Amino acid sequence: MDKSFAIPISRRSFMKMMGLAAAGTVLGLKDDAARVEAASSMINAMDFNNAELPVLFNADVCVVGGGAAGTAAAVSAARKGAKVVLVERGISLGGLATQGCVFPCMPTFVEGSDTPYITDLNKRMEKQGSSPSLGITTDTYYGGGRSQYVPEYLAYVYDEMCEEAGVNILYNASLVGAVTNEGRIVSCILQTMEGLARINAKVFIDGTGDALLSRFAGVPVEKGSEKTGHNQPMSLRFEMGGIDVGKVFHFFTKNLKDDYTRGLFVKIVEEALKEKRPPFFEFAKWKKNEQFFNDGVTHGELTEDDILYIQAFTIPGKPTVMSMNCPEMPPLGFSSTDAVSYSKAVTFGRKMMRRLAGFFIKNIPGFEKAYISREASMVGVRESWRIRGKYYMDAEDYLKAHHFPDAVCCTAYPIDIHDVKLELFEKLKKGQYYEIPYRALVTNEISNLLVVGRCASGSFAAQASFRIQPTCMSMGEAAGIAAAWGISKGTPVNEIKWEEMPEEMRSYVSK
Repeated sequence: MDKSFAIPISRRSFMKMMGLAAAGTVLGLKDDAARVEAASSMINAMDFNNAELPVLFNADVCVVGGGAAGTAAAVSAARKGAKVVLVERGISLGGLATQGCVFPCMPTFVEGSDTPYITDLNKRMEKQGSSPSLGITTDTYYGGGRSQYVPEYLAYVYDEMCEEAGVNILYNASLVGAVTNEGRIVSCILQTMEGLARINAKVFIDGTGDALLSRFAGVPVEKGSEKTGHNQPMSLRFEMGGIDVGKVFHFFTKNLKDDYTRGLFVKIVEEALKEKRPPFFEFAKWKKNEQFFNDGVTHGELTEDDILYIQAFTIPGKPTVMSMNCPEMPPLGFSSTDAVSYSKAVTFGRKMMRRLAGFFIKNIPGFEKAYISREASMVGVRESWRIRGKYYMDAEDYLKAHHFPDAVCCTAYPIDIHDVKLELFEKLKKGQYYEIPYRALVTNEISNLLVVGRCASGSFAAQASFRIQPTCMSMGEAAGIAAAWGISKGTPVNEIKWEEMPEEMRSYVSK
């Protein structure tokens, strides 16, 4: 943490704040219990209990983090009558979907898995002229959650949803601490353009993705793989404009004989071209075309790191633009849980981005006049810290398709670990799915805290499945509903029995 920022408090109060600092790493610890215990205390923190800070809001619910999960939580809580404030460190909601250029949502592989919030969001996106449907009907992509959200439209729609629900959004505000008392969070401390300030609330929801609020509150956490200690690799996505996407499609399907691109998208593309509208498709590096990318390494245009993972999508509403789900920075070289390493990854990724763009322009027909039109303003972090909640999800929950009475959503998205050296997990069969219990969103330590999104309670492998955007949205939706319900009933959120709430109040009922 930067300790040089301006603090609008007295010298005496500032001196009282100094303390509670501990540093270290949990990588390499073999014993799970020891690793969890160590991780829970290893965050640089300051004691804000006696700090005389201005109060920006006195709210029912404070959501920290305006990504897919946090925004869903804020809107859902406000729709149930709670006074909500949503804290976002950027200037747009949506997190990776808007700031990180993560344009396509992965499918849940479960028909009917979309919860009411997602259905409403998709309808609003359609009104913006950005249909979320991928239009893919093959067995490769099936089930709910599959959607394509154009970032510029999505940021606007999220603002609209918050405004209609009465959510107070606080942009450009970074979480720097929390005040707790007797197992409750009393307030969160923020760095704003005015200096330090606090938000008081009855219930707090951690949607930071990095479990930052949870760590400030002393909740046990984990990070990285239990086997290797490494985090999942990060990406630094970008968009390229000026592309003739029809020529690109024909190059991959005809010149490279790419069965993947052809088999999945050929009907969609042919119909679009016949109707003279931009087609939707993707290309990716895989066994049938890898020699094309290997040649780029041989000729010195690319590096081995550059071609570890290559994937690109067309973007509805942007007829000459493609979104690059790459480059992917190597996990052995960079960590999403180390501030210095994370920063170096950004510089490394930007160099990779330039090499990839240059290679595409030189070697792929349709890219001749292309250029980098946008760089992500947020690193694509797949996994960092995860809490240890009342229930701890693991790979068995996925592999055995576990269902729970207190389930808040369901998914069959595979255990997607971007590291070929780790073991591969068998995918569920069509029609099978597992559920995420409400207990994975609450903790034993803090009674008024809910944790949503990729930092919910689970193992490295389990998180590799539940981290996708639609599942995070549904977790957030349930958390918002539970927060408002708990306040109305005077029940701590970590004591709520989701399965005992009236079915009409719940966003999801276990099947």
